[in-house]
Amino acid sequence: MRQKDNWIFHILAFAVVLIWGTTFVSTKILINNGLTAIDIFIARFLLAYIVLCFIAPKQIFSASILDELLFLCMGITGGSLYFLTENIALSYSFASNVSLIVCTTPIFTSILIGCISKTELFSKKQMLGSLLAFIGMALVVLNGKFVLNLSPIGDILALAAAWSWAFYSFIMKRMANNYSSLFITRKVFFYGLISAIPVAAYFGLTYNTEILSKPIVFGNLLFLGLIASLLCYVLWNIIMKRIGIIKASNYIYINPVVAVICSAIILHENITFFAIGGMILILCGLFIAEKK
Repeated sequence: MRQKDNWIFHILAFAVVLIWGTTFVSTKILINNGLTAIDIFIARFLLAYIVLCFIAPKQIFSASILDELLFLCMGITGGSLYFLTENIALSYSFASNVSLIVCTTPIFTSILIGCISKTELFSKKQMLGSLLAFIGMALVVLNGKFVLNLSPIGDILALAAAWSWAFYSFIMKRMANNYSSLFITRKVFFYGLISAIPVAAYFGLTYNTEILSKPIVFGNLLFLGLIASLLCYVLWNIIMKRIGIIKASNYIYINPVVAVICSAIILHENITFFAIGGMILILCGLFIAEKK
């Protein structure tokens, strides 16, 4: 029964990352309709937080001041800092650079866990699988265009996003043993919103009735808020607790695969044989890394 249960959470991890992979296209559609990165972040997190207030435990504060500070760190690293650095990086650097750097998150997570925690080790099999998945992910992101242009500001912001999610995963390892996933997710969204207020005050928000009344805008915001944020964050927190942070993080390599496929279907972007080969490598790498 234990083995069967583990496979269920691996399937859930695959499903969550499939959904997250589509958010690239959804976000791009919203940006093309006049919303900014901070607009999208505030809307999706606020919508998810309002719903969580009705379904999450009514407990307001955590058990200690230290835990409350850790939740603040999770709200920043898994919320405002991660999304804002990733989206702002696109303004300074090429999408291929940003995607490639951000998708190195599993590697940074493994390094962080290996250096600080002794309870979850990175095996040779996982190392080989992760390496294959990383090479495949690079082929998918580059999509046959093997020209990377350095942009210090954009690339540093993308690197900050990757490390930010790695730290979020590491802190989650501690908090998952003491609090429910719903409670954790509500705290993350709350502190994510609070920490984004200074950025919103500086750049300003561009919401208006004309933009928000568009079905395509309203529909994509609902998807990002209720599905990609609320549902997926709750599930991801449960998944990391059940199968481990390193194994869960490896599924992030699927993100660019889904993004490329959705971009081809919805945005009519081309898929090369390099991208197809990369997808095969990612799946082989995941099979090796996750195989019992």
